[in-house]
Amino acid sequence: MAKSVFHFIPNTLTCLNLFMGCVATVFAFAGNYEWALLCIIGSAVFDFFDGMAARLLQAHSPIGKDLDSLADDVSFGVAPSAILYSLLEEMCLFDLPWLPYAAFLISVFSALRLAKFNNDTRQTTSFIGLPVPANALFWASLVVGFHDSLCTWHPLLLVALMLCFCYLLVSELPMFSLKFKSLSWRDNRVSFLFLLVCLPLLLLGVRALAAIVLWYILLSVVVALGRRKS
Repeated sequence: MAKSVFHFIPNTLTCLNLFMGCVATVFAFAGNYEWALLCIIGSAVFDFFDGMAARLLQAHSPIGKDLDSLADDVSFGVAPSAILYSLLEEMCLFDLPWLPYAAFLISVFSALRLAKFNNDTRQTTSFIGLPVPANALFWASLVVGFHDSLCTWHPLLLVALMLCFCYLLVSELPMFSLKFKSLSWRDNRVSFLFLLVCLPLLLLGVRALAAIVLWYILLSVVVALGRRKS
């Protein structure tokens, strides 16, 4: 009986991830980007711990896997789409009234990324393509931290940036994970370098998440190019 009760914990955490993603979406449509960002961060925390709980409790299941993907597409696909949609609407696009709807391509490509991840055996210890939580945190942090500056951009530039990130979601770009098997520099030098540079970036405050995601992408590209040359 105790074992069956504990097996509900990972799925409960996944449902909390989904709940926070729904709330983030509501805040985003209301133009409350700060609270939307906080809810997406909450979703990311629950997403991290549901996987950890499943491993510790040996509670993996097909239902849990599917539920996790559904929750992630809401929290890290629909929620950032709603943030960008609201920002584009805020720009009063009288000549391009249809353009804000393009923001929901984030949801579409996030779903494709999650489906690819679930069926790609190459992604057990690292990633291929940008993880959806990183993409969501980038957009939420970018809009909160650079809101006034972004409103001066031409909206097509924002859409072009969004399309670049949509491509990264489903690209074949190898991206490292922060899973440490040991604490040796030789085995984890890329992860240690990433974390060392992240420390001063934290001084940027709410803008730090966007900067950290950009640093993650840049370092992944450099590492991938280095491996191809070798």
